[in-house]
Amino acid sequence: MKLEFTKMSGAGNDFVVLDNRAESIRDKPGLAKRLCDRHWGVGADGLLLVEKSSRGADYRMEYYNADGSYGGMCGNGGRCIAVYAVHRGIASPSHRFDALDHMYEAKVKGAEVVLKMKDPKDLRLNFVLRLAGGDIRAHYVDTGAPHVVVEVPGELNDVDVVGLGRSIREHSNFKPGGTNVNFLKSLGNKSLQIRTYERGVEAETLACGTGSIASAVIAGSLGKAKPPVGVMVRSGSTLKVDFDAEGDGKIRNVRLSGPAVTVFEGTIEFREN
Repeated sequence: MKLEFTKMSGAGNDFVVLDNRAESIRDKPGLAKRLCDRHWGVGADGLLLVEKSSRGADYRMEYYNADGSYGGMCGNGGRCIAVYAVHRGIASPSHRFDALDHMYEAKVKGAEVVLKMKDPKDLRLNFVLRLAGGDIRAHYVDTGAPHVVVEVPGELNDVDVVGLGRSIREHSNFKPGGTNVNFLKSLGNKSLQIRTYERGVEAETLACGTGSIASAVIAGSLGKAKPPVGVMVRSGSTLKVDFDAEGDGKIRNVRLSGPAVTVFEGTIEFREN
């Protein structure tokens, strides 16, 4: 069958977006692998599908990684799908969508999107990971997707993001699902710089929304940043992460802001197995 798609980018994190409210697509993992392949497909970090919502939202978002695995929530993907929905007349500039059993609120103004995210959970600070190359100190939080954050004292360009990221992603502490890995450098109490290794893509990506949130939240919990925090990602773009730090140590009302743009549109043939 022929599928109309839109290629989008959220701060360099790129996606293929399709409207599947008619439920014509059944092999979603197979489609993700086909479309996201950078040599034989469109090329992307992941696949976003607009689905019908059964929870009273304007639509439901389904996200699949480039390897076909189910991705759960993706912050940059959420901002891209919100712009797509507005441009296609599926939703108004202020709307709600559900993903992974949570309701998200999006506000679209041009190419800028503010997305209210779910509250982080399972925050763990200052634990030691034993790796083949030596022990490292790390932090962990689930921001809709699991993330390890490692602080980098030197230059981020000197970090082996793929090698070290893969060894942490596959560490026994995070089995069976694995984790995403962020390398963080503080640039002051209002800004950070990160590089991210994403599971499912199995490579460094140019940006990661939930990783930016995880890095900002952990920096805030360590007393090294105050919201709103500007997070510079690998693409050179800056995402803004705002949140409320409560007296009980909980982080609530997380908002992710940044650009989401259409790169191109097209039609591709896909044969389901």
